[in-house]
Amino acid sequence: MDMTWITDRVAVGGGIWKDANMIEVVRAGITHIIDMQIEFDDTPLAEPYEVEVLWNPIDDDFQHKPAEVFERGVGFALQALEAAESNKVYIHCAAGVHRAPMMTLALLRRMGWPLKKAMQTIQKKRYVVDWAEG
Repeated sequence: MDMTWITDRVAVGGGIWKDANMIEVVRAGITHIIDMQIEFDDTPLAEPYEVEVLWNPIDDDFQHKPAEVFERGVGFALQALEAAESNKVYIHCAAGVHRAPMMTLALLRRMGWPLKKAMQTIQKKRYVVDWAEG
C-alpha cells in the first residue's frame, strides 16, 4: 500500500483500489479516509470495515479548485481527529502526487502549521509530491 505518514495521525498516498489494500489501510489504524480521486469511490470498499469515507472527487487537471473542496475535506478530517485520539486519517488520490498532498497541506495549515514548514514536511516524507501551481 502506497501510504506515507506525515504525522502520527495523518497519512497521504495513492489509491486503494481493492480489498487487499483496504485491509492494509485498516491494519494501519486508519479510521477515516478522504478520497480525492474522481476515478474511484472507496466507500463500498470501506463499508465492511466501518471506515468512514469522504469521497471528495476533483480532477487532476492542474486548475484552481474551489475553496469548498478543501473546506469539506479539512472539516471532515478535523472532526475525525477531534472525536477520538485513536482516529487516524488517510488522504489519497490516484498517485498521491498532486491532489492528496494539497488536501494534506490544507489540513496541516488549519492545524496551525506554518505554510513553509508544512510543505517541506510533506515533501521530505513523500518525495514524489509535486506542488503544481493550480
